[in-house]
Amino acid sequence: MHYTSSNGYVKKRKWLMPLFVVGGIFFIIGGLAAWKAGFILSKISTEGGGSLLQSITHAIPGVRDVLKGEEEGRINIVLLGMRGENLPGGGTLTDTIMVASIKPQENKVALVSVPRDLWVKNPGTESYSKINAVHAYGEENGKEKGISQMEKVLEEVLGQEIHYGARIDFEGFKELVDSLGGIEIHLDNNFSEPSQFMGIKGRCDDTTFVVPTGQTEEKKVTRRDGSIGYRHFPLCYTKDAKECGGNFTLKAGDIALTGEQALCLARARETSSDFDRARRQQMILQAIQKKATSLGTLSDFTKVNAMLDVLGNSVKTDMAAWEMKSLYNIYKGMENPEITQKVLENSEEGLLYAPQETPERGYTLEPRGDNYDRIHEMFRNVFSLPAAQTEPQA
Repeated sequence: MHYTSSNGYVKKRKWLMPLFVVGGIFFIIGGLAAWKAGFILSKISTEGGGSLLQSITHAIPGVRDVLKGEEEGRINIVLLGMRGENLPGGGTLTDTIMVASIKPQENKVALVSVPRDLWVKNPGTESYSKINAVHAYGEENGKEKGISQMEKVLEEVLGQEIHYGARIDFEGFKELVDSLGGIEIHLDNNFSEPSQFMGIKGRCDDTTFVVPTGQTEEKKVTRRDGSIGYRHFPLCYTKDAKECGGNFTLKAGDIALTGEQALCLARARETSSDFDRARRQQMILQAIQKKATSLGTLSDFTKVNAMLDVLGNSVKTDMAAWEMKSLYNIYKGMENPEITQKVLENSEEGLLYAPQETPERGYTLEPRGDNYDRIHEMFRNVFSLPAAQTEPQA
């Protein structure tokens, strides 16, 4: 497998869809056990569009199933990954934001990753936030409107209509990989994330924050004479809140990942960056696609049944059942499509920059030129991006 820099790459390969959410939905449509699939489609649709009645209506001969964007020749779908509802640490904040763009007639697919720190305006308000908060804002302020709110924001950022959206939570991602029997990837170098999963940081004490971080916290203090000074306090991690084993490591070479390991690798960013994480996510998703579409998986009813259960509990989409079926049929008609991948990042070619941090905003990203013109141009022409010659290290 060959992966590229943020400029993107084009690679010939049979492609189900470049993300586990859409891929999983396809299995339902093409799947075995129609009654179970129908029930699950009803559960995962945020708009009630997964009902069997609608599916039957669109199955009537003479009813043409035309997807949004299909007549224009390009279908855009936002794909989201989040921690999970009712979980601490921002359960409905989106850690993964990708847009899959499909040109069926040209046999092309593009995948664009958008960093979570992009500073955007919340739809229908005068408030601003990081883009990863848009989904959470929509869920809190309108019943199951997180996906549609994210679609509206990305339309401003990318300059085109986002026709559909889907999301999956962390637990569902882990279970999906495990239901496949794990996935296989290749790492050129050893990988290590020694700090991100160690737990919550706080001032060291004798009960809760007991694992030294080697870092200190600076606090401004007012002395008795009225002058201002600073004190430094050691920081520690909590002793029992570790994720991914604390110091998450993987050895170089061909390795098999469990669902837990795949999720940890997909989330790791503190020692590297959000942009490197986006490239790793693309690598992981390709591995999932390869395993999920293998003959051994599709012919194993136990695995298909497990995937259906995962999707019903962990996936939400604003696509109706007939739209999922139509998308699946479009995929079946594509032969070895050209795949282009792009990561928006803090560089001239990545089209973003990081303004000076403020207490109110912290670290954020904004478009170069302080408008989305260059990003609009990139997304409009994303299918013609040149193939990169370098391979980033995972």
